[in-house]
Amino acid sequence: MFFCKKNMETSFHKHFRWIPDPRRGNHKLHNLVEVLLLSVIAVICGAESWYDMEAFGNDKKEFLKQFLSLEHGIPSHDTFNRVFMVIDVRLFERAFRAWTAELSQVLAAQKQVRDEGPVEKTIIAIDVKSVRKSACRQQGLGALHLVSAWSAHNQLVLGQYKVADKSNEITAIPELLSLLDIKDSVVTIDAMGTQKKIAEQIITAQGDYILSLKENQGALYEQVTSLFNSYKEDSYSQSHDKGHGRIEIRTCKVIQQLNWLDEKEHLTKLSSIIKISSERIIGEKSSLQDRYYISSLPADAAWFNSSVRSHWGIENHLHWQLDVGFGEDYNTTRNGQAAQNLALVRKMAINILKADKTSKLSLKARRLKAGWNENYLIKILANDFF
Repeated sequence: MFFCKKNMETSFHKHFRWIPDPRRGNHKLHNLVEVLLLSVIAVICGAESWYDMEAFGNDKKEFLKQFLSLEHGIPSHDTFNRVFMVIDVRLFERAFRAWTAELSQVLAAQKQVRDEGPVEKTIIAIDVKSVRKSACRQQGLGALHLVSAWSAHNQLVLGQYKVADKSNEITAIPELLSLLDIKDSVVTIDAMGTQKKIAEQIITAQGDYILSLKENQGALYEQVTSLFNSYKEDSYSQSHDKGHGRIEIRTCKVIQQLNWLDEKEHLTKLSSIIKISSERIIGEKSSLQDRYYISSLPADAAWFNSSVRSHWGIENHLHWQLDVGFGEDYNTTRNGQAAQNLALVRKMAINILKADKTSKLSLKARRLKAGWNENYLIKILANDFF
């Protein structure tokens, strides 16, 4: 076990040791980085509350002593709670982004060696999720809303930003984008983010965009749909997907001749408009849905068809996993700062579990295996922390 050496310099220590410890006096009994590291390992192995973290630490104390000093034993559940209530959210998230950026580089290099080819263009999906049980009517607390950035290519969470209120998602998206390195990446956002300033911000940061359109966007939506009704597409692609008793046929059409689009001059580098028609067949029933998008990229229907679909990975591989696999929607941490920091710990756990590219197990099964099998836990920690 090459990494089981106390006080060694790890990737985790390198990025998180700079977070100042705001605790004072007797409240500073346990080393801050060790508390943070222990909480992440506990969540990887199935912990969902402060009590779970304490119980995990006590059950795995001898194992943890291989690489943690634990000079004063295992922190209590109150200590975990108190630490996450007082550490600076912005600094914790900044350390997370730096750690994830390094992890992304490692995974990209590994993929290039395996595939012996260039790394694909990164698609960064932006979307918002609410932690429902963080709301408390008696205390006058609303639910915690977080905008997250998701790398579809590496299946990693790149960052999160708190939304004051879900209706203010439009103001949080630019804030999160300003914290990320999106150069040479394609940013995908649902219709809430289809704003002139957001498009300009992405292009200024040397990225590209695919932005969704909805009917409530008035003239732009009407003009885009009208163009597809009036002109032949410049690029066409169709894909078929079978599984779980259904068939889905996705037809993508792209137009890049936009001289008749009035909004073209107001949207930075607008280069193409996209129509994706999804036909779902289940038994004898079928349904058809058309979706429209705008993009700064040239017409390539096959690539758009795949990339737009990959945007929904943030729902299926992140938000759904957080709720079903990590019980996020049922977590009742009510302190806003603690809830936000704990949400980041869950995302760290997801990144570590997702980074294990050798396993074919589901995320839930990986958590169970990590809790049961110390050799597997060492393996995934060695890959990502050390």
